[in-house]
Amino acid sequence: MTGASAGIGEATARRLAAEGFHVVLGARRLDLLHVIAKEIEGTAIELDVTDEASVAAFADRVPRADVLVNNAGGARGLSTVAEGNPEEWRWMWEANVLGTLLVTKAFVPKLIASGNGHIVSVTSVAAREAYDNGSGYTSAKHAQSALHRTLRGELLGEPVRITEVLPGMVETDFSANRFGGDTERAAKVYQGLTPLTADDVADVIAFAVTRPPHMNVDEIVLKPRAQASATRVHRE
Repeated sequence: MTGASAGIGEATARRLAAEGFHVVLGARRLDLLHVIAKEIEGTAIELDVTDEASVAAFADRVPRADVLVNNAGGARGLSTVAEGNPEEWRWMWEANVLGTLLVTKAFVPKLIASGNGHIVSVTSVAAREAYDNGSGYTSAKHAQSALHRTLRGELLGEPVRITEVLPGMVETDFSANRFGGDTERAAKVYQGLTPLTADDVADVIAFAVTRPPHMNVDEIVLKPRAQASATRVHRE
């Protein structure tokens, strides 16, 4: 489980542990991982998905893998293309796209060897839509989605299932991170509606990975009832 120190990653780690999995939690914030791992009897390992050496060291400590959840990533900024910050773009592409590549590449052999592997990638409705001021994030999520969907064909015939989960508005620290820690601005994103929770997404992931081995849930899009698209919501 990548990006397991908070939000969707933490919720999914807890839910999969409840389903009987021994969860290996990876993230940069090792102190938070240790707390969660202790509570769910999992294993905490420091991981930076953008660092090839870190990914290799993480994978070396996991002798067997049945399920890989690519959850690490996020957004930074809301600039236009004309004013795009290359550093923000670089971080988003490295965290969302190259991070997914490095971790998946490291675990594919272990997943095949398990005899019933499963790769879940948490992308976003931004992987299907483009919106003003979001090109850095939407382009990264489109690329991550393309990477994931390509795996569906490349691993055809192998004992590995592939599921993409595309959440809409989920109230986690996502917006606060996007706005550089501005929690007041982040709170306004969810004003006037009931967003999804991290537990909602964890429920969907748990559903997908507990289906019978012959059944592949290719993709699941989930949004709040009040959200029609990435840019269209109803607020009370």
